[in-house]
Amino acid sequence: MKHNVVAWIVMVLGLAGLAAYVGPKFLNVGPPAHGVGEALIGGEFTLTDSSGATVTNESFAGKYRLVFFGFTHCPDVCPTSLLVMQQALTDLGEEGKDIVPIFITVDPARDDRETVGRYVKNFGERMVGLTGTPEQIREAAEAYKVYYQKVEDKNSALGYTVDHSGFIYLMDQRGKYIAHFPHTISQKDLVQGIRKHLE
Repeated sequence: MKHNVVAWIVMVLGLAGLAAYVGPKFLNVGPPAHGVGEALIGGEFTLTDSSGATVTNESFAGKYRLVFFGFTHCPDVCPTSLLVMQQALTDLGEEGKDIVPIFITVDPARDDRETVGRYVKNFGERMVGLTGTPEQIREAAEAYKVYYQKVEDKNSALGYTVDHSGFIYLMDQRGKYIAHFPHTISQKDLVQGIRKHLE
């Protein structure tokens, strides 16, 4: 009996070690950690701002960008994330003057340019709101490795909600990925995270 217990413990420890070795390879969800190669996040997109102008990745050339994907009917994650972004840029002051905060909707059916324009103004005059056709939104989300999915919600007067990932992306002056932050990040930590990547 004693030998069986010892054998069982050895087997469990062996499996745990195997899981620790292969786990990161097969359970790699979300954006890759900064500093491990070059992250394939970001790239070309064609969207529309609140004035109706066409906006591409090149429209922000020479500027850092803080990018967040969400939707205007989002009850908590989106407004909280955008508020933290706005407050962090306020705290950065002159250090953050070359950073453009960008909100991209994942709900183009409801979020036309006027709706997005009104929404982002709640988070400061600097916030840029972008929308587009479903195909344009899909292409932008794929470029940033953003997950989103329309979900029926019978308890909602709106009829549906949108599940989506909630990362804040920091991109450089060419639109290349620098780092990402979770939507749960505090204002203070976001300021520190941005500051260490500024030139």
